[in-house]
Amino acid sequence: MNRFFIAATVFLMALSSCQSSKVKITGRFVGTDVKTVYLEQVTNLKQELVDSVSLNEDGNFILTAEKAEASPSLYHIIYDNERIPLLLQGGDNITINAAGNALRNYTVEGSNESELLMQFNKPYVEGIIKVNDIISKYSAEELSDEERNKLAVEYTQLRQEIKRAQLRFIIEHKENIAAIYALYQRLPNDPNLFNGDSDVIYYRTVAEAVEQNYPESSYLPVLRSQIARMDAQISLLSQVKETNFPEIEMPDMYGNKIKLTSLEGKVILLHFWSAQAGNGNAANADLKEIYNKYHDLGFEIYQVGIDTSKAAWINVVQEQKLPWISVSDLHGQGSPVLGAYNVTKLPSSYLIDRTGNIVGKDLEGDALEKEIKKLI
Repeated sequence: MNRFFIAATVFLMALSSCQSSKVKITGRFVGTDVKTVYLEQVTNLKQELVDSVSLNEDGNFILTAEKAEASPSLYHIIYDNERIPLLLQGGDNITINAAGNALRNYTVEGSNESELLMQFNKPYVEGIIKVNDIISKYSAEELSDEERNKLAVEYTQLRQEIKRAQLRFIIEHKENIAAIYALYQRLPNDPNLFNGDSDVIYYRTVAEAVEQNYPESSYLPVLRSQIARMDAQISLLSQVKETNFPEIEMPDMYGNKIKLTSLEGKVILLHFWSAQAGNGNAANADLKEIYNKYHDLGFEIYQVGIDTSKAAWINVVQEQKLPWISVSDLHGQGSPVLGAYNVTKLPSSYLIDRTGNIVGKDLEGDALEKEIKKLI
């Protein structure tokens, strides 16, 4: 084969590869006084503005994104305080237009994933607007009981309709990145996709299908991690005893696994903290005083370190000479116990009485000591 031809082919392939990492977005927004449009890239760690431009006198604009991933990833068009979600990959050349409220009236062409996302997102946003409208009406003081009951029925029916449409979209488009986006959308005041623990089946279905379609997608590791946490949480919750709290079994610094239920019959403070975060030192100092007062009377602390570095965790435990039970699975924020106990901040704690009932949460100082005295 001609060497010149080979060299030219390699050059063209390199050029094509270079070009394929760029995204171009052309569009037209009209109907408002806002004159600037932004493009935001969304990753697992941050949201970053990658381009911005002023609309011309006809409302036209062009935005570009360099170094886009080879598989679709999430971007937002930001306009008039609204975020329009797009799923873009290197080489995309799309067109987006809107009149008036951009989020409710936009159209997009040139990207299959973004078009699918639009199909899901526009009715979902409309549904949330209606839900919030019902909530606002329900709080009005002048409503009669009959009117409130009618709104409550309407609210329940609307939520069910929105969720059914959401799940239908996820199943019908499970092999698309748009399905991942739909997985993580939540109605107001609703932590679950559908039914709590059983939601893992939808995550697993989407992960398996997307892996066939986009094996290099950066969203797959996130999905797998989420599935692992949900599986572990289900396993934990299946061990819930009549004591009304999920079992925890974790190793201490010597590798000995210690069960929370091994402390049954005692007053237990289940305490979550992070040695690496460095914000639990003062709390530990206060707990040591309480522990020394009441330990011999039947009080115990089961402290769970939400850390990933065994060395850092052990060093702090030893330096502070913590006298109670200290355990950690070293999964950090990925530890399933955080979900099982709905821990949203560190430090955080639960007080458990001698019969296994949780009787207090996040008690500190005098308030904690007062409750321990009662239970002792």
